[in-house]
Amino acid sequence: MGLELLWYIPNQADPGHRGDDVVDGHNSLGTLTAQALALERHGWDGALLGAGWGRPDTFTVATALTARTSTFRPLIAIRPGYWHPANFAAASATLDHLSGGRVLVNIVSGRDRTAAYGDTEDDPERRYARTREFLHVTRRLWTEPDVTFHGEHYRVTGSTLAVRPATPPRLYFGGASAAAERVAAAEADVQLFWGEPLDDVAERIDRLRRLSAETGREHAPLEFGLRITTLIRDTTGQAWADAEARVARMAAGAIAPNRDIHAGAVGQQRLLDLTARGEVLDGNLYTTPGRYGGGGAATTWLVGTAAEVARSLHRYRALGISHFVLSDTPYLPEIQRQGDQLLPLLRTPG
Repeated sequence: MGLELLWYIPNQADPGHRGDDVVDGHNSLGTLTAQALALERHGWDGALLGAGWGRPDTFTVATALTARTSTFRPLIAIRPGYWHPANFAAASATLDHLSGGRVLVNIVSGRDRTAAYGDTEDDPERRYARTREFLHVTRRLWTEPDVTFHGEHYRVTGSTLAVRPATPPRLYFGGASAAAERVAAAEADVQLFWGEPLDDVAERIDRLRRLSAETGREHAPLEFGLRITTLIRDTTGQAWADAEARVARMAAGAIAPNRDIHAGAVGQQRLLDLTARGEVLDGNLYTTPGRYGGGGAATTWLVGTAAEVARSLHRYRALGISHFVLSDTPYLPEIQRQGDQLLPLLRTPG
């Protein structure tokens, strides 16, 4: 099981995301390219690109960054309600071909500003059933020369891509509801977890492995990933002092709350509920940011020195996590700091 180490590029129209530096051109092609090139120089495999209505189009950003890099792998977040599977399969296969096989895909099924782009599917069960069909059709189009599929949500007849990927892009998926876990167990390549305590992650891995058998999974065994903020400093004391100072600024409104909020999402609520179990869990999993930072994957933080945070991440890896999506702000300096200090420790066993 190979180790994959990704960063996060927020792809936000507004500056200052999660306390990032507010600078002119924060989301310009030059700024985003500088981040992607820094990721290459400092040992990262690539980055998750944030998606959602109200942001610049994620697939366009991924295409631009791929054209300006040589090893950077974009984990492109997309929504089935925004794309038809045949259109997406063709676009992603083309970009994968032009980039030499660098495309990764993150399927997002949580609610968005769906009315803005004409998606009328609000029922969670139906939304996840649609996602399962989307994954199924996309996979078939990537691998088969002539696809006919007539499902409840999508239909294609005699569909063949002009370019099919030599190796299909890996499909990442998130979601903590029962409906979401059934989709992941049957069709995803990587289930992404947010920063929950070790025991909770272990329980979910066990359940997803059982579900994989129950759903009749036909693909390679499901793999697992973790999306979390990693705040590292030279000393433990400095790390916690900086973490608490940042939370104080969030509480005072000096840092805008995370806007990646989808009310009612099971995974979001699981993170927010952690604050009732304690401010610090598993030694250095900081839950307090969730009180002030809104929902989203970055509302729990691993805090400490590079060695302490690496030790915590190795504990997740021992549970079966092999894909990590890390981040901290300001984004560009932290790409360098964590790439130089944290990544070598993660690539060292034990």
